[in-house]
Amino acid sequence: MTKQTHSFQAEVAQLLHLVTHSLYSNQEIFLRELVSNASDACDKLRFEAINDGGLYENDPELKVQVTFDKDAKTLTITDNGIGMSTQEAIDHLGTIAKSGTKDFVSKLSGDQKADSQLIGQFGVGFYSGFIVADKITVESRRAGMQASEGVRWISGGSGDFEVESIERATRGTSVILHLRDDALEYASAWKLKSIIGKYSDHISLPIQMEKEEWKEGENDQPGSMVKTGEWETVNKANAIWSRPKKDVTTEEYDAFYQHISHDYAAPLAHTHNRVEGSTEYTQLLYIPSKAPHDLWNRDKKGGLKLYVKRVFIMDDAEALLPTYLRFVKGVVDSADLPLNVSRELLQESRDVKAIREGCTKRVLSMLEDLASNNETNEGKFTTFYGEFGAVLKEGLGEDHTNKERLLKLVRFASTSSDTVNVSLADYKARMKEGQEAIYYITADTLAAAKNSPQLEVFKKKGIEVLLMTDRVDEWALNFVQEFDGTPLQSVAKGAVDLGKLQDESEKKAAEEAAETFKPLLAKLKEALKDKAEDVRITTRLVDSPACLVSQDHGMSTQLARMLKQAGQPAPDTKPVLEVNAEHALVKKLEGSVHFHDLAHILFDQALLAEGGLPEDPAAYVKRVNALLA
Repeated sequence: MTKQTHSFQAEVAQLLHLVTHSLYSNQEIFLRELVSNASDACDKLRFEAINDGGLYENDPELKVQVTFDKDAKTLTITDNGIGMSTQEAIDHLGTIAKSGTKDFVSKLSGDQKADSQLIGQFGVGFYSGFIVADKITVESRRAGMQASEGVRWISGGSGDFEVESIERATRGTSVILHLRDDALEYASAWKLKSIIGKYSDHISLPIQMEKEEWKEGENDQPGSMVKTGEWETVNKANAIWSRPKKDVTTEEYDAFYQHISHDYAAPLAHTHNRVEGSTEYTQLLYIPSKAPHDLWNRDKKGGLKLYVKRVFIMDDAEALLPTYLRFVKGVVDSADLPLNVSRELLQESRDVKAIREGCTKRVLSMLEDLASNNETNEGKFTTFYGEFGAVLKEGLGEDHTNKERLLKLVRFASTSSDTVNVSLADYKARMKEGQEAIYYITADTLAAAKNSPQLEVFKKKGIEVLLMTDRVDEWALNFVQEFDGTPLQSVAKGAVDLGKLQDESEKKAAEEAAETFKPLLAKLKEALKDKAEDVRITTRLVDSPACLVSQDHGMSTQLARMLKQAGQPAPDTKPVLEVNAEHALVKKLEGSVHFHDLAHILFDQALLAEGGLPEDPAAYVKRVNALLA
């Protein structure tokens, strides 16, 4: 193929401009990213060679080599991994199909240090080379292809790149960085070794550099370091999870987490265990401190890295953890699974089921430890819950086995605390004498929950109510009927039953009001027959004229709204309208010439108060304006 020029995908061009002009605060990140890419390429070759040993091409020792040339101002990272074909070079280096560049750009804050930490998280690690280089040359050949099928890719990080065919005797990839004058410090063995030791010491294959020795100068010339032509391994080159825990430092654990997650922040916690028994495996699992940008992307694959006898098998092994723990990062190395394990086998294997259960228990134990020591470990559980609490709640409906453990971990705001730090155990310990249920309300926002008219009687009596505002809450609570023997009860469903907390005089007054207002209730029910299932006197309102409630076992109006917004079918259920017989507006209804309009305004205002919208907003406005006039 003759030399061809291609234009970058528009988002790549925008990204390259940002990388080359803005993200300088932590330059050394580029080497971590490029060495990680080289390591991944070797892992991929090792996996493909399980079924095709010929891909090794008489060069079975996988490695990464880092070289530099001060005179030419170049730094080269070479691997003998899987390599790339011409089309793969165009696809992988010229476009960012799956890395979420738009999200990357939207996350930029203007803080250079914070922005530079986003690079790896968005799958754009290769482009970080432009932080120190004004041109990058990539030479590669895919394993199994002919020497004449090599490819050279060149770009100056502007709007286009060149691709041409070359002869390349060895498989793998060389990334050649043409260093800018202000980045020549990276053409130094000492500097490169220190960065590799900091970020890549744990990589499980050798990272090699040429040895140097001191040579005395001649004729009064100063001495200098010269390369000997021999290679030395500059990292420990053994899998961190295979080492005894006592021999691994916290810094090494954190560095490995940053390698596999491309996250610059340290994890909140980790667990490292060798499990023996009917199924043998090693697990090294991490709880991140910050949610990734794509946590809620349903198409994003998540999971652990799976190794079998230290041979890399796959990224994102989803079968090793339940979906609600998709934020967990880490490695599982099994001694029992076959080397040619497939995703289909992962779904069916008994050993995988045992690993999944074991990993789930370990993660929950880590979270329980963070929760119990939250005050002494700088609020780590509070940090975790702020980032991942809504995801954790998915487990209430997905993981029946561990539901009780999860119920002890979930947290909510309440009428006693705006902060999301109230556990069900905390609530139960504060229940009033005679209280027989844990009361809660679901809403779209904390403000809507706090100001809901359905809370009025509870505020009057000083009864705490949990405020649930995550979208997952309404769904998750369908699977939770009680906590530690105490039933959970929505204040927005069915008639309010405060049990021993309600005075006999209050019950009697409500019964009398229902009897007195019977004709009015019948008239309201007729006027609102297309909107309300029933109309009744309330026992829950103090200051508001009306509110909407769902039937005891019916779907709430909020859940029905959420389903419709998501394009999902929702049953056509009608709410119950409860009216406050003591409110002046309700008293004015009887005999009013505007009865029909007032009835509909009452219903629509109750709907607005809980975060909904009138079915016909224009008609609502017209009625209100007519009455105001």
